[in-house]
Amino acid sequence: MTILTISDIHGSYHYLEKALEVFHRDNADLILILGDELYHGPRNPLPEGYNPKLVAETLNKYKDKIIAVRGNCDSEVDQMVLDYPITSDLSTLLWEGRRITATHGHIYNEENTPPMSSGDILIYGHTHLPVAKKEKDIFILNPGSISLPKGGNKNSYGIFKDSSFKVISFEGDIVAEISFD
Repeated sequence: MTILTISDIHGSYHYLEKALEVFHRDNADLILILGDELYHGPRNPLPEGYNPKLVAETLNKYKDKIIAVRGNCDSEVDQMVLDYPITSDLSTLLWEGRRITATHGHIYNEENTPPMSSGDILIYGHTHLPVAKKEKDIFILNPGSISLPKGGNKNSYGIFKDSSFKVISFEGDIVAEISFD
């Protein structure tokens, strides 16, 4: 199973379109969204192609393929316009025999992990910084941000595929990667 992972869309239809191109090109089975879908937040600039209404309409077309968690910029109003749940702080799924715990990162992150077992995967967004590493027998992942990257990084997404996770820029550069073998 191939899972496209995106975070921190912040209402950018421009970058959502790019992510959906990847979804189709890579024949992904699911889209895992790590929060901050529609609103850019009071501390962020407007991202390129800011159009939260069109982002909501577009994501709703993929509602059967989306697993999402709530970000710190997501609200009850956002849930009212989205046709899939976004109000949970955590979501857990199984992939290739491993437990993936998905969260936004403002509550749970590598410094404050939820209960996890050896070999589990914690994936979060929020920081807009790509990460792929193993610490204390837990895999720690962050796909960066598709719309507002920080730390000099490029706009990026993550792909779970073939027992590995890669963070890839929209230019095709592998920013970070880790194997689960």
